Amino acid sequence: MTTATTPVARGTSPRRRTGSLAWHIGALLVLAVVLYPVIWVLGASFKPSKDIVASLDLLPTKPVWANFSGLADGISGISVSSFFVNSLMYALLAVVGVVVSSSLTAYAFAKIGFAGRNLLFTMMIGTLLLPYHVLLIPQYVLFRKLELVDTLVPLVAGKFLATEAFFVFLMVQFMRALPRELDEAARLDGCGHLRTYWSIVLPLCRPAVITSAIFTFINAWNDFMGPLIYLNTPSKYTVSLGLMMFRDQEGISDYGSMIAMSLVALVPVIAFFMAFQRYLIDGMATSGLKG
Repeated sequence: MTTATTPVARGTSPRRRTGSLAWHIGALLVLAVVLYPVIWVLGASFKPSKDIVASLDLLPTKPVWANFSGLADGISGISVSSFFVNSLMYALLAVVGVVVSSSLTAYAFAKIGFAGRNLLFTMMIGTLLLPYHVLLIPQYVLFRKLELVDTLVPLVAGKFLATEAFFVFLMVQFMRALPRELDEAARLDGCGHLRTYWSIVLPLCRPAVITSAIFTFINAWNDFMGPLIYLNTPSKYTVSLGLMMFRDQEGISDYGSMIAMSLVALVPVIAFFMAFQRYLIDGMATSGLKG
């Protein structure tokens, strides 16, 4: 005769349910804190400027479109679209510069043996510890003597010279993980370093390249300090500087139009991320399978 045993439902124990409930409540609280600024910006963009600071309501009682329609009139006689075009040119040039220069430099460090390679690589990593502000004055003096101030050249020149050490390091680590048999097979087929880089290594490093491109685009689009130092003509301002023009010399700000333009400025960044995120996810998944 056998004795029937009753299975213990561990997942329904009161202690576990209490822990799960507390975890979900905590997660919802964190989510509310994270989303609050986003909802506030969305609500403020549809409020009259005088109500944005005076009213404590999160959402407008009577939404208005004047903040968005007013952007069509421009700022101080300058079309808002010119700010977006300037930012787009800056961001795209930065992406091209970082991808090309960082990948070529990473290939040299990862695939080519030469004297002093480890020392140079260590020095390059050491530049990550150098504060950005230390270089501001020397760089400004240099570009001013070259009469390149008030152009995009000072903002993107460094991108084409592999000065973004973090992205170089990222690509070096990715290239070092590639099988050396691929390089040897390419060499047997008569490929030089440039052909091996372009046809073999660069396509396989797409996840690292896409990651670098996404972060470079976002950093350049949101950059405020660089354009503030080097750009003097309002028609050459980027979006971040254009937002500053909503405040006049008397300190009176058009908060409604400023927030509406801030919201519109998020669209290109989100669109760029959404367009390339699948490559980023594919790369992370592929790297996980390799590991």
